[in-house]
Amino acid sequence: MKQLTQRAATVELAIESALQDLGVTRDEVEVQVVEKGRKGFLGFGSKQAEVHVTVLEKSKPIPKPVVTPVTEPAQTLADDSKEPSPVTEAREVVQQPEAKAEPVMDEEAEPAQNTKIYNEKEAIEETKRYIEEMAEGMGIEDLVITYQTKGKYINFQLESEKAAFLIGKRGQTLNAIQQLAQLVANNVTKQFKIVRIDVADYRERREQSLEQLADRMADRAVRTKRQVALEPMPSYERKVIHNALSLRLDVETFSEGKDPYRHIVIKGIE
Repeated sequence: MKQLTQRAATVELAIESALQDLGVTRDEVEVQVVEKGRKGFLGFGSKQAEVHVTVLEKSKPIPKPVVTPVTEPAQTLADDSKEPSPVTEAREVVQQPEAKAEPVMDEEAEPAQNTKIYNEKEAIEETKRYIEEMAEGMGIEDLVITYQTKGKYINFQLESEKAAFLIGKRGQTLNAIQQLAQLVANNVTKQFKIVRIDVADYRERREQSLEQLADRMADRAVRTKRQVALEPMPSYERKVIHNALSLRLDVETFSEGKDPYRHIVIKGIE
């Protein structure tokens, strides 16, 4: 009997990891939750969930019909007037179940067509639970989460009276929540998904602010004839800066450093 104790951020993630290691499905195991775990706030004070997974014993398969050995009915061949040899009849009995094997496999394969849809829904629900738990750790109890999906994108919209707590200084808290949610979603789907999280349309206002910042810093680089280095930003915010200045012929932009300290440098062109 196979058994495995697994730890992960949540009970479901621990179970999913154990199933992969054991190479079985959920229906083939018995799960005992040892520790439900807790997320804490941005990883602080967190405790991993722990589960004990036991593979259930499978029922013994029904034995196939035994083919009568050739040596036993050999005496019947001496008399051509007798009925056909039982060897032929036994072989026909064994071949009958084989003809039904193919449609059975087709029936079992039908649920696989919905696997992608199921995984995406499961990823969304698990990610929502994760965000709610983080919000609870921040003392936010009125959080409302809605979402939309478009291709590989999963867009979550958060609403709360304490939106400022979710956003943080210059969106740092919101960016951290989004990064963690991205890991949870991809761990469940086993496919690459891009998670975007917004609070009270903060992302749109942030983009407008970044575009204005880009123009001001570009003007400074041209006026002073010196390179201007901006503060470190996540990749999608750096992209906003690059796009905002892409049509200007008097400056060029490039990135330096490594995440999380990677930043944009604006250089004037003489």
